[in-house]
Amino acid sequence: MKSLTISFVAFLSFMFISASCIADGRKIPVNQIPALAQEFIKKHFADKTPAYAEKDRDGFGVKYEVKFTDGTEIDFRKNGEWDKVDCKYSAVPAALVPSAIANYVNTNFQNATIVKIDKERYGYEIELSTDLELKFDHAGNLLSIDD
Repeated sequence: MKSLTISFVAFLSFMFISASCIADGRKIPVNQIPALAQEFIKKHFADKTPAYAEKDRDGFGVKYEVKFTDGTEIDFRKNGEWDKVDCKYSAVPAALVPSAIANYVNTNFQNATIVKIDKERYGYEIELSTDLELKFDHAGNLLSIDD
């Protein structure tokens, strides 16, 4: 009887995990993402064409991702605040980069552009067009460089 109970609980766990994985990454119209995210796109990416949006459930709630026809990807938190901007082949809009980080990059990597910026708990992670990854704290102080 004990092994039957364990098997049943394992089966239910498997079904729950499988069902929650199916719900991940559901495509939605861009006009169904939070209003704050829609405003962000209109302000910073008005010249780009959204290909699609995804609503994704993870262990911490809901996230949104918008992909554009040129390859640009933006991740938003459930409230519509941007979390990551990956422009792949072009520069991240300057307004999104804290001035201390922009100054550091302009001074130390004059021939590079910031193509990705990711908000992290400790601060920001950016990727340059030269494939270098730089980590900064919230004040814009360099923490590390990874190639």
